[in-house]
Amino acid sequence: MIGMLKGVVLALGDDEAVIDVGGVGYLVSVGSRALSRLTIGAGVTLHIETYVREDAFRLFGFFTEAERAWFVRLQAVQGVGAKHALALLDAVSASGIETAAALGDASAFERAKGVGRKLAERIAVELKGKAPPARRRSKTAGETLVEALADSDEATPVSAPSAPEADTDDTARDVAISALINLGYGESEARHAVALAITANPGSGETLLIRAALKELAR
Repeated sequence: MIGMLKGVVLALGDDEAVIDVGGVGYLVSVGSRALSRLTIGAGVTLHIETYVREDAFRLFGFFTEAERAWFVRLQAVQGVGAKHALALLDAVSASGIETAAALGDASAFERAKGVGRKLAERIAVELKGKAPPARRRSKTAGETLVEALADSDEATPVSAPSAPEADTDDTARDVAISALINLGYGESEARHAVALAITANPGSGETLLIRAALKELAR
């Protein structure tokens, strides 16, 4: 199974890319958001989800581990396939999906191409109150698989993707949720309160999010 590819973009299609890794070209399916960030001839590192079927072997690529994890989790919802999952990640960031899931916000999911109101509501209902999907981690605490492999292969002359490994508010979100849990709140209510705080205070740091979340819990 393939979990990560680090190489050079060899070719681009409508919804796929060929990544040259040591002379081998891997055909990777990607969403339109990721596709727009790929440039032929540029270095790239992608998180990979491998699907093996009786009649197919497909690789799906993502710039962040959070996106890959949500791609898998979304397909656990009845009626959501790989195409829908990619469309959802094109319409809403991984961080946005986590917020929408915590709030049960069907309207956020309905923004995805091919996702109607009924399916959006089903996604919201099935994801609400559940912890976000677990991400792959290396032996180094807090280090993602791609970061660990990149650190161990510094001599390889391949440039890293321009975007950060995770959504910018992920750290603030995690710190705020952890702080509320340490104060005695349940994980589900902590995630819901922080999601409300993020919606009302986008781009805020953990201190403001904690304060805003506590106000939500006090209501």
